[in-house]
Amino acid sequence: MKNILIVEDELIIAKDLERILRNQNWNVSGICTHAAEAYQKIGTLSPDLVLIDIILKGRKEGIDIGRFLADSTEIPFIYVTSFTDRATIDEVTSTTPAGYVVKPFRTADVVTAIEVAFAAHNKKRKASIPKHVAVPLEEVPIKIRRVAEYIHENFDKRLKIDFLAGMTPWNPHHFIRNFKKYLGDTPYQYVLKYKMGKAKILLEKTQMPISKIAAELGFSNHSSFSTAFLKIEKRTAESYRRTFQ
Repeated sequence: MKNILIVEDELIIAKDLERILRNQNWNVSGICTHAAEAYQKIGTLSPDLVLIDIILKGRKEGIDIGRFLADSTEIPFIYVTSFTDRATIDEVTSTTPAGYVVKPFRTADVVTAIEVAFAAHNKKRKASIPKHVAVPLEEVPIKIRRVAEYIHENFDKRLKIDFLAGMTPWNPHHFIRNFKKYLGDTPYQYVLKYKMGKAKILLEKTQMPISKIAAELGFSNHSSFSTAFLKIEKRTAESYRRTFQ
């Protein structure tokens, strides 16, 4: 089931979008009414798609969210807005959204835009090379890709090598070797780097306490998270956050 995040400060419209999505058997990850909440949920939930209102609390913060998604993630997004003027169109086009739905919208408008966005994203993902891939994507066994996708969807859980290896026909030793061969890192390193990517989003875009970030990412305590962050980023989480304040 696809997970979709709604970023909309008019609750009547947000609830209408939620109804449309649920009727199509899409899961609504949440409804965000302001930008800070949106950044936080994007970092912790990793939705499959985001619907974004351009104007949030009287400001064009929706475009900033779109630009962030385009620059820092692979999550497709669709603007849902009443703005159709040329200046706004030019501004949002530069963020390369997956779609643009004009208010007042019909159910068909929303459903079609989302289906097209998912189809285009799937095609793009198949043709692209993930960040950690050490060889061309077409040479990566589907078994390895499925494990990587599982990691992305369950990064906040305790992932054991034996369990991940059990998703493939290999024993743990051969699984680790093949994983590193195709994705460039051991499963442990891959999970850790993926979590640090999520942590950086939360440190940059929210004021969430670091102890809570650690918990959101599945670390047992603040200390273990801080040690892992320092190991990967060569600086403390506190120092990293200060550069964005």
